[in-house]
Amino acid sequence: MSPRSGAESHDIRALAMRASLAVAVLMLAGKLTAFFLTGSTAILSDAAESVIHIVATGIAAFSLWFACRPASAHFPYGRGKIAYFSAGFEGALIMSAALFIIWAGAEALVTGPELRRLDLGLLITAALAAVNLALGLFLIRTGRRHNALILIANGKHVLTDMWTSVAVVAGVGAVWLTGVLWLDPAVAITAGLNILVSAAALMRRAFLGLLDEAPLGHTARLVECLRAAVAEGLITGFHQLRHRVANDAVWIEVHLLLPGSTTLHDTHARATAVERRVEALFPGHTVHVTSHLEPAHGHDEHHPGGHAQGEGPLTAAS
Repeated sequence: MSPRSGAESHDIRALAMRASLAVAVLMLAGKLTAFFLTGSTAILSDAAESVIHIVATGIAAFSLWFACRPASAHFPYGRGKIAYFSAGFEGALIMSAALFIIWAGAEALVTGPELRRLDLGLLITAALAAVNLALGLFLIRTGRRHNALILIANGKHVLTDMWTSVAVVAGVGAVWLTGVLWLDPAVAITAGLNILVSAAALMRRAFLGLLDEAPLGHTARLVECLRAAVAEGLITGFHQLRHRVANDAVWIEVHLLLPGSTTLHDTHARATAVERRVEALFPGHTVHVTSHLEPAHGHDEHHPGGHAQGEGPLTAAS
């Protein structure tokens, strides 16, 4: 990725995050207005989720700024892993909102809701849901295009908020049409349970990212590329393949085997050609490839069993 394209990508991501924060404030103001107009527990649950979203968006904005700072002596691998902390913390906040929503719905079921002006509340909530739909799709699309987990996580949170609003519109609409008041807190509880599932998925992804889980799709592409290099005679074999992802950066380590008679100049040229092929597998990412070069016969001496395959998802050879 060139410096110019990297700067443009950063500007787009920053703009997307500012838009998310502005819309989050709009959402909270609109939903609180709808709640005070209607007294609906379901709409209150929707507003509570928006409070959490504002806090989470602020954290995500800081994380995006921090992750885009260049590597340094103290952070030689960059700061991209903060994206996983941000996503995990956002998931925890979403889970807190879900538990509050479930509690508020259960309390309303016991005490009985007092509802009013549902038609106006429905109109406001439906309009806000449409705004969130557009924003959520924009954030996820931008995050995927620029490999920004923070934007993707934030976009999914926005869509969760949108689906909560849709459920609220459906439930409150049913109350408005039928007059069955207990449907309002029931919808709130259902929405809370749905949000819990979304929060758990987001936290799981953050947890696996912090543990440097190797994406299986990346493993398959890397092994296929390296095996093609073996088939073409560019290298004799490979092993100790390891890789991880941190936000928009991919880190790859591999041992390349070459004939012992190959000159240093030729060995370097072959390794460089393989590394360029590997980098091309991840367009839009910042790719760091570290290859360790070994003579094939030396590898045989240290590994008398030969170039075993299938020793694990990250180890392969010719």
